[in-house]
Amino acid sequence: MFAVEQFHKDGFDIIALKDDLNDIQVEIIPAHSAMLHAFRIPHGAEELNIIDGYSSLQDYQTNMAEYFKGAKLSPFACRIPGGRYEWEGREYVIEKTIAPGSWIHGLLYDVAFDIVELQANERNAVATLRYQYKGEDKGYPFPYDCEVTYRLQPDTRLDISTTISNHASTAIPVMDGWHPYFTTGTPMDDMELQFASEQIVEFNAQLIPTGKVLPYDRFLESSPLEGIPLDNSFLLNFGQHASSCTLRDPLKHIAITFYPDSSYPVLQLYIPPHRRSIAIENLTGPPNAFNNGMELISLPAGESRTFSTGISAAAW
Repeated sequence: MFAVEQFHKDGFDIIALKDDLNDIQVEIIPAHSAMLHAFRIPHGAEELNIIDGYSSLQDYQTNMAEYFKGAKLSPFACRIPGGRYEWEGREYVIEKTIAPGSWIHGLLYDVAFDIVELQANERNAVATLRYQYKGEDKGYPFPYDCEVTYRLQPDTRLDISTTISNHASTAIPVMDGWHPYFTTGTPMDDMELQFASEQIVEFNAQLIPTGKVLPYDRFLESSPLEGIPLDNSFLLNFGQHASSCTLRDPLKHIAITFYPDSSYPVLQLYIPPHRRSIAIENLTGPPNAFNNGMELISLPAGESRTFSTGISAAAW
């Protein structure tokens, strides 16, 4: 039976989506960018959280600016050099920065979302959250709603959808994404990765796309991550595999699998220096899409667009 619970822990107000029959629990924090805080699954006689989140509110306040763990990335993801872009013949400069000179991951990574709906039945448990952006930043003066829905399904499956609704009087540029980190407790150097892509976006030294797409097929089959640095964008081939990406732990025999639909054609992968977790991000476009136009979405006035992905975890 599915259920929804709300509680306060470690400084956070948390929404839990629960599958009590199978001891599954997904935790979301509306006050901090609708953050995916935990995805707890049984592992033997113990519980395993496959999300690398924050241990407390103090941990979040200290480290959010470095890792953006679990943040919603909107209306753009990754970097925009100088915060500058041109849209419909006019230049804009984003005002909001995480640090001086660092325009990254949009405008919603630290805002509080409102709870729109919480409900559970015999089929699933659902939480819908919304942030109404009013166009406050002069560099993005376009009002829009960002509505996020988490849906815990049977078979340890979490579906996540984001709907962007344009309330501006003109079309607006949109790039959507997520920044969750995943872990099984096993170091990344002992893990394996597979993803359905044969193309990597070429970056310059500042991790900005050059405009070129290069061949890359190292992870078409499950391959060890030992010693491999990753901070890259890959273009997914949706006809190649049933899933787009699978992270495997051969020591604990756990697989975490990702199922974005075609609304998320870019897979962004990042292993931080500590190599204890990996960011597996579904994006609508690669970095600097507002300038290079790669997969950039022009959302007409009054219209909405939904982007969807799924995550599952299972023993193997």
